[in-house]
Amino acid sequence: MLKFKFLLWVLTKLLQRTIKKNPDCATYVKGKSLVFQIQTHDGVGRYFTLKNGKIRSSAGLTEKPKFTLSFRDAAKGFAILSAKDSKDAFLTGLRKEDLVIHGDFVEVLWFQGLTEYLQPDKNISILPFDALGIDAVSLN
Repeated sequence: MLKFKFLLWVLTKLLQRTIKKNPDCATYVKGKSLVFQIQTHDGVGRYFTLKNGKIRSSAGLTEKPKFTLSFRDAAKGFAILSAKDSKDAFLTGLRKEDLVIHGDFVEVLWFQGLTEYLQPDKNISILPFDALGIDAVSLN
């Protein structure tokens, strides 16, 4: 249970940092107003408020979120939210009913778009030509 609660708190901090440091992410959230929550079926969770380009979260649940991600239990929630292949884990969770979504699915898709900004850059560093023994001039 503690790992799940900690992960939700860390999610807030990661989103705050990403919004602050990534101009594309800041643009993505600009003007967006949204309240959502992530919880277990037995009611343990956090709610998140996005307003004026900033996100914050609070322990507990809110009365009227736009959507709720509800996990079977804290262990399933932690496993799905921290999975390396998050899309596959998310879909598998839905199929096995370890994850149930309530509310506005358009907002859920928007949130998934926001979480894409948390993924590390997938840029492949290219070795300098001379390290490979290739003359860059000969490539022209």
